[in-house]
Amino acid sequence: MRQWKLSDMDLPSRERWYDYSRARDKMLEATDTDFAPWYLLRSDDKRRARLNLISHFLSLIPYEASPGKKVKLPTPRQVEGLRRRRDHQGPPLDQRKF
Repeated sequence: MRQWKLSDMDLPSRERWYDYSRARDKMLEATDTDFAPWYLLRSDDKRRARLNLISHFLSLIPYEASPGKKVKLPTPRQVEGLRRRRDHQGPPLDQRKF
């Protein structure tokens, strides 16, 4: 069975738990603005809390999909010409010895 190791500060702070909680709530209420809001995160499950926090912050960033440029693929003949030219330049970089 585990035993609690309590310091001299632990018992008085436990008695003041509700005072601390009320002070925190007042601070959050006084400083919460539209420009800089507070977000409270329940973190009993640390992994899920981190993922939810990341998801939340990403949802705050305005995002518009950029129109993609149309890609023009080379013809098979152009690809073959590129292969021949590359073969004359030597082996690929990952196979060269420097």
